[in-house]
Amino acid sequence: MATSESELTAEVIASFGNTTDPRLKEIMQSLVKHLHAFAREIRITDEEWLFAMDFLTRTGQMCSDVRQEFILLSDTLGLSSLVDLINHSKGDDRATEPTILGPFHVANSRLLNYGDSIVTRSLTEGEPAIVRGRVVDVDGNPISGAMIDVWQTDANGLYDIQESNDVSGNLRGLFKADADGKYEFRTIRPVPYPIPADGPVGKMLRSVSRHEWRAAHIHAIVEAQGYRQVTTHIFDKESKYLDSDTVFGVKESLIKEFVKQPDGNLLLEYDFVLVKG
Repeated sequence: MATSESELTAEVIASFGNTTDPRLKEIMQSLVKHLHAFAREIRITDEEWLFAMDFLTRTGQMCSDVRQEFILLSDTLGLSSLVDLINHSKGDDRATEPTILGPFHVANSRLLNYGDSIVTRSLTEGEPAIVRGRVVDVDGNPISGAMIDVWQTDANGLYDIQESNDVSGNLRGLFKADADGKYEFRTIRPVPYPIPADGPVGKMLRSVSRHEWRAAHIHAIVEAQGYRQVTTHIFDKESKYLDSDTVFGVKESLIKEFVKQPDGNLLLEYDFVLVKG
């Protein structure tokens, strides 16, 4: 029976000693060790503990099929970016750097043809843009048949699933690279946008004087047989918040320029570089 803080921690750690799964045992014992150390370091009060329990409860209550408040919390604490660095380090300086998935990816986007538009609404807002490039390996060889899953916000800063419970597919699409590894699609220039700030995560950010804005970007997941999948963003060089992205997702190599073309379109060229798996 524990009579001190350290003895209590040791007792709780020991309670997981018979866990048959060695990885689960390691995780649970380390979790208790660091969680107890945190509580001791800050000398947590009863009121603070109760507030934390209420905060986590409210975070769970904000989750739905189209919103994951816990992922948002992980993003704003930098945990998502840390997990990404731990598990998806590119391993080669020539490869496309990964960054966080974010909470608004939708599986099984519609497969579109080379050069198609991912805009499904009437194009009355936003600057028309073309995004094109290649999918190649680290030596510059094209990867034929690579799949590029892209999605972004509309000109109002909202993803389609934020505006409707039905996934409309607006500003989402799946493309297959051609025999030369080339891909191309039409879209609009991405805009900076605030993460959903009407829940516990938004309240947390305001309480610590942090903003809720993300730098303008296009999401992409790129994969091909025999290669490591990469989840990444392409950031607009002219965007605000590149130096203070609220989820710590910006990397220098992912910042690219939209170039004005004679026909009035913007052009962004970007090659995705994959590492063999």
